[in-house]
Amino acid sequence: MGSPLPDANQPDTTAEQVTLTYQDGTSRTVYDTGIERPYPDGKLIVSRTDLDGVLTHVNDAFIEISGYDRGELIGKQHYILRHPDMPKAAYKDLWDTAESGQKWHGYVKNLCKDGSHYWVYATIVPNVRRGETVGYTSVRRKPSRSKIEAAIAQYAEMKQNEEG
Repeated sequence: MGSPLPDANQPDTTAEQVTLTYQDGTSRTVYDTGIERPYPDGKLIVSRTDLDGVLTHVNDAFIEISGYDRGELIGKQHYILRHPDMPKAAYKDLWDTAESGQKWHGYVKNLCKDGSHYWVYATIVPNVRRGETVGYTSVRRKPSRSKIEAAIAQYAEMKQNEEG
């Protein structure tokens, strides 16, 4: 438990094992079952982070779909949910946009604790207090299936163009 991002427990023997390395140099092993969880109808998934992407708030819908307990999320990097299919360039665009004080919108594939995944349409906005950005809020909505299919193709192409 002392590690900031423990390796995910392997859910089953059919899951693909992937080691992810993040921009801060940390890495962890995750397991991808390939099973998609449906986005919960009528709910918004909301989280807040500090300037470094550390979770400071998650709502009940976030906890429910991610499979993590609140205590496993608060104080951890938001990238605990990063799915190995997501290209680094998508997150670079997200962070560059948010850090410049602008609103970011996009489709994101997130990894659940049990190795399943879910898609969201995310909006990320800077939290500004007295003229200073103090963190970020992300609100996720149910995505359109056709937009997910387009994102899958675009992200696969982007991943192929990434260097090791």
